[in-house]
Amino acid sequence: MEIEKKYLVKELPAALSSFEKKELEQGYLCTGPTVRIRKSDDEFILTYKARWGTDEVRMKAKVNQEIEMPLSSDGYYHLREKTDGHMITKTRYLVPLEDGHTGELDIFHGVLEGLYFIEVEFKDEEDVKAFRPPDWFGEDVSMDIRYTNSFLAKCDDLSEFVD
Repeated sequence: MEIEKKYLVKELPAALSSFEKKELEQGYLCTGPTVRIRKSDDEFILTYKARWGTDEVRMKAKVNQEIEMPLSSDGYYHLREKTDGHMITKTRYLVPLEDGHTGELDIFHGVLEGLYFIEVEFKDEEDVKAFRPPDWFGEDVSMDIRYTNSFLAKCDDLSEFVD
């Protein structure tokens, strides 16, 4: 099970280049339930996600049952041609937080250039309740569909984010 919260970022960490990073490309074959392919550096992954958990927990964080399986590069590129929308490209920085969690800071490229946010995964509901985001975190957008990668794969630009 995956329990996560997603936040906008007020300012990028000063030491960004010192953190471990991955170059990601991902696309969606289906969004209900979610079937995603991802290239993470030189690793290829097929992911299945379905909503999970009690209503109380799902009001505070995204909760999914998630299954990941390795793909061959041939399988990935075959499925890549069948994705809906466009492929998402981003750099993911793994940012250690003072409380022991790790933030996954995504900085998007291509048509989503200029968008970035950070996700934090939790072990259980108590962990979610106890979490206090650092000052550099912005608004909690965990429940805003516009910040789901499956939604972003259908955006041609950032006009969806202009208030």
